[in-house]
Amino acid sequence: MPSPVSPSIFKAYDIRGVVDDTLTVDAVRAIGLALGALARKAGTRETVIGRDGRLSGPKLSAALSDGFRAAGVGVIDIGMVPTPVVYYATFELGTGTGVAVTGSHNPPDYNGLKMVVAGDAIYGEAIQGLRESIVSGALVEVPVAQCGGLRSEDVSARYLARIAGDVKLARPMKIAVDCGNGVAGALAPRLFRALGCEVTELFCEVDGTFPNHHPDPAHPENLQDLIRTLRDTDAEIGLAFDGDGDRLGVVTKGGQIIWPDRQLMLFAADVLSRNPGAEIIYDVKCSRNVASYVRAHGGRPTMWRTGHSLVKAKLKETGAPLAGEMSGHVFFKERWYGFDDGLYAGARLLEILSRHAGASTVLEALPDSPATPELQLKTAEGENFTLVEELKRTARFEGATEVIGIDGVRVEYPDGFGLARPSNTTPVVVIRFEADTPAALARIQADFRRAILMVKPGAVLPF
Repeated sequence: MPSPVSPSIFKAYDIRGVVDDTLTVDAVRAIGLALGALARKAGTRETVIGRDGRLSGPKLSAALSDGFRAAGVGVIDIGMVPTPVVYYATFELGTGTGVAVTGSHNPPDYNGLKMVVAGDAIYGEAIQGLRESIVSGALVEVPVAQCGGLRSEDVSARYLARIAGDVKLARPMKIAVDCGNGVAGALAPRLFRALGCEVTELFCEVDGTFPNHHPDPAHPENLQDLIRTLRDTDAEIGLAFDGDGDRLGVVTKGGQIIWPDRQLMLFAADVLSRNPGAEIIYDVKCSRNVASYVRAHGGRPTMWRTGHSLVKAKLKETGAPLAGEMSGHVFFKERWYGFDDGLYAGARLLEILSRHAGASTVLEALPDSPATPELQLKTAEGENFTLVEELKRTARFEGATEVIGIDGVRVEYPDGFGLARPSNTTPVVVIRFEADTPAALARIQADFRRAILMVKPGAVLPF
């Protein structure tokens, strides 16, 4: 009998696919059974399940629940909530295990699973282990009398109260919030009003078809409505959230996008003011300014691999109070739980900005350098990994001071850096550059162009 699961849905950091094509109800039930077996082995008897606002969420949540219960694990259904609320519920309800049924920022026909078992994010080899346990046919359903129970619980009010009890604004603020019709819209306006803000709402009605713009603040085109709102109203700052609420985007009154690595600098200075000498983790795509800013504020910067699950694991391993990624995932361990939470990050940002008369002025004063956005070199499936490995093995970079190989190739120069890393989710090489001046940026790009074309002659480069 063929396996009900497509190998293509098992990604590096989560499970994701096209609903009713690669990601079917049968596949999700089988994954629930596999996760249930893993959870029982870890001593878990109950799991939390929540879902985002996608139209396929209810049927996939039900299938996942069936799988867990068939493995003998009880299910607490917390309904339609942002992914961070699922993580929060694993602490609040004491399960340690939870799954968010979410397609994150992907198109409406996608959905997927973000998973925590016994306090550990499931990623990499553990995700492949789930697939192998399904394909091997080793999974066994418990007798009906031993199936896990099912109950519903609403933890949203407790989540909001927990943040409102922790975060205090020094003054009331007028803000604009764009949720892109993602599930964050169900809670974000309530949260920021509870903190004392006057909120202008954009696309906060949860709609899994995303009729206005894609819920992904990593792309400038998705922030244009927010930029216009700040220009046309008296709101002083704009916050944007991705489809499942675990990433934060920020826009100033002047229309400047404050990318997550710059946000991280502000968060780091604040955290370090109470935790002198602490370690701050950032991913390989972040600006060089992060490390120098952290050092200037008495902290120890640690560069790490890209991927929310990988950063979460590193945070747990090191005990660092804060970590952040260029993609917009921010992880607060100080005063919070160490998981990525866009809504909590937004609250912490407002707490810092409320101490100043001009919120936008504070943000726009953060160190900045000429840089490219994330560029993508499209490749054949799997070729992105072999290309970067060959680059790492053979390329010589002119004037480089250091070549960092923890995640692709990040080449440090006296006046900038270049990065080429294989995406773990799509067949592309992600490329990014930053330098002190436009001339230095052009020189570093030329050095990378030469190096890549030696490995892949004829490559159509995005820079």
